[in-house]
Amino acid sequence: MDVLKAAQHYINRIITDTSGMKVLLLDRETTPIISLVSTQSYLLSKEVFLVDRIENQQRDTMRHLKCICFVRPTNASIQALIDELRSPKYGDYYIYFANILKKSMIELLAENDENEVVREVQEFYADFYAVTPNMFHIGLVPAQHPLFGEGHSWNPGALARTVQGLSALLLSMKKRPIIRYERNSAMALKLGQELEYLMNHEANLFGTQAANTTTQLLLLDRKNDPVTPLLTHWTYHAMLHELIGINNGRIDLSHVPDARGEVKEVMISQDQDSFFKQAQFLNFGDLGVSVKEFVDSYQAKTQSHHRIESISDMKRFVEAYPEFRKLSGNVSKHVTLIGELSRLVSARHLLAVSELEQSLACNEQHSTDLKALRALIADSRILPENKVRCVLLYALRYERAPGNATAELKQLLSSHGVDADMVAMIDVVLRYGGARERQSDIFQNENIFSRGRNIFKGLQGTENVYTQHTPALAEMLEQLVRGRQIQHWQERLPALDPATTVQMPVSEMGLRNQDIIVFVIGGATLDEEMAVARLNSKLAAQNVRIVLGSTCIHNSQTFLHELSATFFP
Repeated sequence: MDVLKAAQHYINRIITDTSGMKVLLLDRETTPIISLVSTQSYLLSKEVFLVDRIENQQRDTMRHLKCICFVRPTNASIQALIDELRSPKYGDYYIYFANILKKSMIELLAENDENEVVREVQEFYADFYAVTPNMFHIGLVPAQHPLFGEGHSWNPGALARTVQGLSALLLSMKKRPIIRYERNSAMALKLGQELEYLMNHEANLFGTQAANTTTQLLLLDRKNDPVTPLLTHWTYHAMLHELIGINNGRIDLSHVPDARGEVKEVMISQDQDSFFKQAQFLNFGDLGVSVKEFVDSYQAKTQSHHRIESISDMKRFVEAYPEFRKLSGNVSKHVTLIGELSRLVSARHLLAVSELEQSLACNEQHSTDLKALRALIADSRILPENKVRCVLLYALRYERAPGNATAELKQLLSSHGVDADMVAMIDVVLRYGGARERQSDIFQNENIFSRGRNIFKGLQGTENVYTQHTPALAEMLEQLVRGRQIQHWQERLPALDPATTVQMPVSEMGLRNQDIIVFVIGGATLDEEMAVARLNSKLAAQNVRIVLGSTCIHNSQTFLHELSATFFP
């Protein structure tokens, strides 16, 4: 299972099935879907000479060109197509929808194609955002698409979009999975029911469940692990998202001091950038060594072009020049990005913050943590949002501990000038993912047996004090595929259909010959994506393949922003 290749397959079909010079029209959502998996130069090589938005009414008429339309089947896109067909600007139209099309929509298009310019209408299921081969999301950005209705319930629009995105992902991979959901999540149950209804209704597309029992879809709820999105992560990809921000592969560097013009906005893609593919999971310490080797390699190649003494030398240089320019741009991009990460880590004193975060997330030492937290809050060099994140981790870990000092810490934050709305987020997160809401003992401190496991876990040497934490999702998958605590996971992740006789195909030897799609309602993190990628590498021999999906990709800011509108006290 490779979500990047699945999306690329459809995009390649769209632009290569129609020969000759052509225009590509997209809507607001298919534009970033394509930009994640393709490039302008690739489109140009396939005779796509213009890419524009279908809503743009200012396009020139060019009847000698063919037009490819790739849009989502929404009312807005259908209306834009109708307007286009009433007054066509191009000779022939080939219309591709990113998801299942309603019969009424086809009828509307047919009624308005009075000029008979439409040559094809097809469904190509690329209605999801493919970030890496192991990860996709639905694009429910908190500021634009609210996830929650009231409390732990779906916003109807977000539910419909998630069902559409997940169904497209399943169709692109030709899967009809057995659906399992976290028992304590009403949102996971509702999503499973809606998806199951759609698969039954469109059985001619999805096939029958009996034909595919080797695929499991696990619907998880972010509330069962609110800790992972609150932590500072130290791998390249995760740091870029946390400290600078990544928007569908694009990074805005216009605010970075001394950034050159060509790197004011950059694109990072595992598929298009060999250095990023090799470095995305490197921790911050190893990253410096890797980028130095990258720069040294570039310098060596630069020097090899200095001596041009013959026609054959010139020919070799001209042939290598496009690759040379690409390498130059990549070097400049990554040196700028890593330089900015280094500046922010130093300016925000993130090493000190992260050490305390990791202690709060991984170790049970109340008095020591409380003392360190008081000192951190009093430190004027630490940003208010980082102080709040550390108090949030304390409040989650020690919520039921004797001597819990959350109220005192909230007062301390206020007395040191932290905004009242930010302080209020502590109660918001406890309402969302506190001990009462969670299904799992993520801190391993709720009974004497789990506390014992936690102590021994803390005694085992860790690679780095800043990377002790393991996401709950990673621990769950590790246990599932290794065949550990099978009964526990059967109960925690029941099948949607209570009549199903299919159990998780796990034995004491572990999982074999399975595809697992994990979908996190409420957003996944890039740290969790790294865990899935590493598991896939380890499990290749068992023929187990895992894909991680989510409503969006969170960093700490977007996670708290999403909660603030719904769970505010």
